[in-house]
Amino acid sequence: MDFNQYTAGYSKRVDDAVSFSGRDHDFFLEVKARRLIEIARQRFGRTSDLAVLDVGCGVGLMERFLLPHFGRIHGVDIAAESIREAKENAPGGEFSKYDGSALPFGDGEFDVAFAVCVLHHVPPAEWERFVAEMFRVVKPGGLVAIFEHNPLNPLTRLVVSRCEFDQDAVLLTAGTARRLFRGAGLGSIEWRYFLFFPWRARIFGMFERFFSWLPLGAQYYILGGKERAS
Repeated sequence: MDFNQYTAGYSKRVDDAVSFSGRDHDFFLEVKARRLIEIARQRFGRTSDLAVLDVGCGVGLMERFLLPHFGRIHGVDIAAESIREAKENAPGGEFSKYDGSALPFGDGEFDVAFAVCVLHHVPPAEWERFVAEMFRVVKPGGLVAIFEHNPLNPLTRLVVSRCEFDQDAVLLTAGTARRLFRGAGLGSIEWRYFLFFPWRARIFGMFERFFSWLPLGAQYYILGGKERAS
């Protein structure tokens, strides 16, 4: 999929795909951003000194929610037009194009590497390499996180079918993602399902946490730590 053709009006296309939920694209981005910030705080305590990498950053919309909370945020994407727009949408971040194979960084440069609804656009034969590269650029003691669509949720499948740039999507289950993490050498693997309810009220947040084990949330995240050398 050539995402350069979708850079203009990207959010509008996603808004159209999720319109039946009564929420816009920003709502779903903000939910994931809050989860990532919370995860980082639990893992590291203070986050203001952390270096974070967004693999497949697109037009930089996630960074708007993350920039106030992290010390350095770098986003990479294969689409040059997306990178150009990301620099405008999130001027406090660093953005660069990459080839989709090898991340343009040395070993252990980041505290956290994450990818938000990106892996389902990667050809399945490249999934292992994709996760292994995220593992490589994270420091010992660092964290790799992936947020993905849950193919077991029928409304998620509806959104994917309505989104024109998801035509190439190959959705993967949390079980598949866990196997990829183990294969890359990540340990302390955790996963949670979320977005059971598209509402912000605190009571719905409580239900979300209570049901996070249930594989029916619209999306899931999986976390893995890069173990420190003994």
